[in-house]
Amino acid sequence: MKALTLTAYKKFEYGEAPEPECGPEDVVVSVKACGICGSDIHGMDGSSGRRIPPIIMGHEASGEIFSVGDKVSGWRAADRVAFDSMTYCGECEVCRSGNVHLCPERQVIGVSCEEYRRHGAFAERVVVPARLLVKVPDALKFEEAAFGEPVAVAMHAVERVAPEKGENAVVIGAGLIGLLVVQVLKNAGCGSVMAVDLDDSRLALARELGADAVFNSRTADVVGGVLAQTGGEGADIAMEVVGLTPTTKLAIACVRKGGRIGAVGNIQAEVDFPLQEVVTREISVVGSCAAGDLYPKAVEAVADGSVRVKPLISATADLSEGADWFGRLYEGKEELLKVILRP
Repeated sequence: MKALTLTAYKKFEYGEAPEPECGPEDVVVSVKACGICGSDIHGMDGSSGRRIPPIIMGHEASGEIFSVGDKVSGWRAADRVAFDSMTYCGECEVCRSGNVHLCPERQVIGVSCEEYRRHGAFAERVVVPARLLVKVPDALKFEEAAFGEPVAVAMHAVERVAPEKGENAVVIGAGLIGLLVVQVLKNAGCGSVMAVDLDDSRLALARELGADAVFNSRTADVVGGVLAQTGGEGADIAMEVVGLTPTTKLAIACVRKGGRIGAVGNIQAEVDFPLQEVVTREISVVGSCAAGDLYPKAVEAVADGSVRVKPLISATADLSEGADWFGRLYEGKEELLKVILRP
C-alpha cells in the first residue's frame, strides 16, 4: 500500500509501506480522509518526542472498512466509519470507570514515542481496534467525518469545566480547537462567549461560528474588554487553548473570583504560573486530555450541523502531496486551519 512516512525529522517519503496486520479484534480501514493535526506539526521536528521516525502519522481519519478480524461482530466490509485515536485496554479499573482516555495502557494511533510505535492513517489502510469505531452516516462527507476526533476533544474540554446555562466564557486561542470550543460552549448554553487571538481572520471566523465578542490581543485591552462584557466581574470560565505563559496568565486574569480555567493547550511543557493569584482569587484550574468517551457524540454533532466544521477546512489534497502541505503548515506563513489529505 501507499503511505506518507516520516522517515527522519522534517523529512517525509511517499511510497510503499507494509500492509497493516489485522488482529482478531481489529478492523482494517481503507482511509478516505485524514486531517493534519497540530500535534503532527509539533511532532515532525522532534520537539514533542512523540513522533520518533520512522512513523506513519495521522489520527483524525475516516473511511470504509476493508476487512474485519475473526472475533469482530457488528461490522462488515464497506461500512462507513470514523474512529477514536486512542486505544485502551478496556479491563483496568480506570477503563471500567469510563475514563478510557486515562488508561495506563493507552496508545495513540499515528504516534511513536519511547514506549510504543503505532502507525497511523496517512496511508491507504490502517488497522484499528473495532471498539474504537463509530458509524458515519451516508450523507456525511468523509472530509467532515474526519473531524470527529478534534470535535470530541473540544467537547471533553468543555465538559471538564461544566458550564451552566447563562454563564460567560472566554476562549484564549482561536485556532482549530479554539473555534470548536466556541461552538461547543454556545451549544452548552453559555450566555456570552468571547474569543481572543492574534489574527483578525480567525477572530472573524469565531464570530461567524457564534462568538459574541472578539479581541485581538495585539491591539486590544483583552481584560478590560472581558470586564466590560461581564459587568465588571470577569468571565465565569476561561478556556486556555494555546499553552504558553502569556496566554495562561491572560486566561487567569480574565476570570472572576471563583472562576474556572480549562487548560487545553500545551505547546510548552511548562509555563510560568501565577500561583498567588489563583490561590487568593480561588480559581479552579482543570486539565483536559483527549476525548473521553465523546467520540460518538462528536460525529453526531458534525452530522447534524450543531458543530460546523466545513468552514474550518483550508484545503484538501492527495496524500502524495502531503510532504509539501506539512512544510507549509510548519512554516506558518499562510492562514491555514485544517488540511485534509486523501489517499
